[in-house]
Amino acid sequence: MATETKTIQTLNADTLELQKFAELAHKWWDKNSEFKPLHEINPLRLAYIDGLAGLKGKRVLDVGCGGGILSESMYFKGADVVGIDLGEKALNVAKLHQLESGAKVAYQLVSVEQLATEQAASFDVVTCMEMLEHVPDPESVVAACARLVKPGGSVFFSTINRNPKAYLFAVIGAEYLLNLLPKGTHDYAKFIKPSELSSWARHAGLNVSGMRGMSYNPITQHYCLGDDVSVNYLMHTQLT
Repeated sequence: MATETKTIQTLNADTLELQKFAELAHKWWDKNSEFKPLHEINPLRLAYIDGLAGLKGKRVLDVGCGGGILSESMYFKGADVVGIDLGEKALNVAKLHQLESGAKVAYQLVSVEQLATEQAASFDVVTCMEMLEHVPDPESVVAACARLVKPGGSVFFSTINRNPKAYLFAVIGAEYLLNLLPKGTHDYAKFIKPSELSSWARHAGLNVSGMRGMSYNPITQHYCLGDDVSVNYLMHTQLT
């Protein structure tokens, strides 16, 4: 067990986080399960990415792809998609689902850092959505994403801001009051301020081109993109 834990830590992953998502892996494509929020925000994420990067004909890497919700949707926009994750069960679910959907996404069990040493500057677009707040060293992930994208290419991140409002909405509200997510999904200490993510991006050679907030209306039960980045936000960066 000690050897396995050391290996996972080297791979910039949290064993508890991997175990947590492994236990839910079979529910990835159940739109009424704990993954319902991901299914509901996916059209917004997809439109944001496609609108800025134009996915058709592009080679795209989806970092932390999980069960393939975003990966498949980008494939059906005409992209050549590679999805990577360190969750073997989630990847197995993704591979099974594409047998039903007809999506031809290339899924790989590999860390983003390792892939960056093997396929530097190989992708037109890199996406890393709802992942940074779940790893021990998010700055390392950002740097690896920058190494993987081609010059002039786009890298997209999405994560959660760190402030009292984000704690109230993303933890207390989403996990305990509205039951949108399983309790314990998020660790407030791992939330990331836009200023921190912007600094990591710039240090990795990425220019921050824009940012949009994502909010949930409990009355209409709908998500929307807007200017408020105080809780969930998406960031578009480009390699100089």
